[in-house]
Amino acid sequence: MARIRFITFEGGEGSGKSSHARRLADWLKGQGREVVLTREPGGTPGAEEIRKLLVQGEAARWEPMTEALLHFAARRDHVAKVVQPALARGAWVISDRFADSTMAYQGYGHRLGAEAIDLLRRLVLGDFAPGLTLLFDVPVALGLERAGTRNVAVAGADGRYESMGEAFHARVRDGFLAIARAEPDRVAVIDSAQPMEAVAAAVAAVLRARYPGEIG
Repeated sequence: MARIRFITFEGGEGSGKSSHARRLADWLKGQGREVVLTREPGGTPGAEEIRKLLVQGEAARWEPMTEALLHFAARRDHVAKVVQPALARGAWVISDRFADSTMAYQGYGHRLGAEAIDLLRRLVLGDFAPGLTLLFDVPVALGLERAGTRNVAVAGADGRYESMGEAFHARVRDGFLAIARAEPDRVAVIDSAQPMEAVAAAVAAVLRARYPGEIG
């Protein structure tokens, strides 16, 4: 059975996933494909409003389960109104973050546990999942350094999660890598500490291997 054309980019702060999601979207568009580039939390007007609640403000603004529920509320709207309609008409969908981020950040980072997050995932998404997830892995200290540089350069940058400390982000990274070990057919790990061109080449190689005959 053909792999669903829903590709998600995951990783910790400063991993470079957002830049490479845009780059992949441009590459596929250059091959004449319809591409929907979106993000989480966000992607619809309602989900973008929830995003503001999640990525701005003090680190302790939300109790962890409340935070997870907000993420899944935004995700439900995003999937129903953007992702599934685009896939139904034959478009490729690229999302900067999806459900794996909630597992890593809230399940592992905030220690809610995998069981609780998986229950929410099944209630909200059923068996719907990406065809491919690219996990951009970078050492925590390097990622936070990159994120800090970005936030200084971009006025009004979202910085709530970056403020949660290295121990939190180390648990997030452990969570992402645990997901990758459990689902190797879906999740490909990219060493994003490499230079940008090397990372882009790795992404292209994974795409050609996972979607044989569909990628130029």
